[in-house]
Amino acid sequence: MGRRDELAAALARVCDRITAACAAAGRDPAQVRLLPVTKTFPACDVALLADLGLLDAAEARDSEAAAKVAEVIALRPGAAVRWHMVGRLQRNKSRSVAQWAVQVQSVDSARLVAALDRAACAAREGGQRRGALGVLVQASLDGDPARGGCPLPQLEALADRVAAASQLRLEGVMGIAPLGIAPGAAFAQLSAAAQQLRRSHPGAVELSAGMSGDFEQAIAHGSTCVRVGTALLGDRPLASR
Repeated sequence: MGRRDELAAALARVCDRITAACAAAGRDPAQVRLLPVTKTFPACDVALLADLGLLDAAEARDSEAAAKVAEVIALRPGAAVRWHMVGRLQRNKSRSVAQWAVQVQSVDSARLVAALDRAACAAREGGQRRGALGVLVQASLDGDPARGGCPLPQLEALADRVAAASQLRLEGVMGIAPLGIAPGAAFAQLSAAAQQLRRSHPGAVELSAGMSGDFEQAIAHGSTCVRVGTALLGDRPLASR
């Protein structure tokens, strides 16, 4: 079986899981976006996914993503792949990320908001981007600073900062179910925080929650974006290229 066939078969399995989870939750599968997490996988895989109709891709490190974006453009010049940043982001990488990402899902501090706003402004002035940079505020569900994310009591204030930034667009909330907490309980907490935030920011409708092993529980609690890596692309290499 060639790589394209492998990816097509995996995509069918993931789509079946999403459809079944939506049916169980009484939701329309069209409400849930599949976001392939392509970190550590080569640009040719992103190109094949684009051939299969998946025009979104998520990366976790700017150092890997910036080169991969250029490779995919060379491989599929006609495919308008939309790139998302989902990993922890250092402020000094903001300028590069603002040149290739349509959305950053891992914004967890006011200083990062300010850095991304400046970077998006510079990217627009330099002709590297046309519109505002989409942002999801990342919620911390366990309060562990080593895992990233904004503590829940501070999430709305962080969202206010994003909404006030001239070159950023607040699009919603992202979260990761922590180890040691049942995914269903974690996603229920995340969903409640997202609903609370929407009272102040009605346009922040995206809830990015759920990965390969737990996205059914996330869908049950309202996830609109599932970030899927291994279930779609297979086991990751031991180290990045």
